Amino acid sequence: MEKGNSGFGSMDEYIESFPQNIQDILNELREAIKEAAPEAKEKISYQMPTFYLNGNLVHFAAYSKHIGFYPAPSGIEAFKEQLSKYKGAKGSVQFPFDEPLPLELIKLIVKFRVNENMNK
Repeated sequence: MEKGNSGFGSMDEYIESFPQNIQDILNELREAIKEAAPEAKEKISYQMPTFYLNGNLVHFAAYSKHIGFYPAPSGIEAFKEQLSKYKGAKGSVQFPFDEPLPLELIKLIVKFRVNENMNK
């Protein structure tokens, strides 16, 4: 696979670049997204792991203290109440490493984004 400007040729390469405990969290997130959007394709976009289905669905990335999850501003807005306990911005939310990932909420957001992308 060709390396983009991120230096990562695949989601596997990206995940494998982190320590094992972070890899485990990233893989858990990846599996939840795949479960919610089984038709989505994996790629690297904006130097981050990305799921793509009729456009970009969601991106994610690991940082020093959290996972950044990027379901577009619409995905944040639609679930702003459930996401209110997390730091975030217009199109992103931060899931701290010292808390379990809210996997069911992540799946709901991904399904929302699939529906949104399939209807555009």
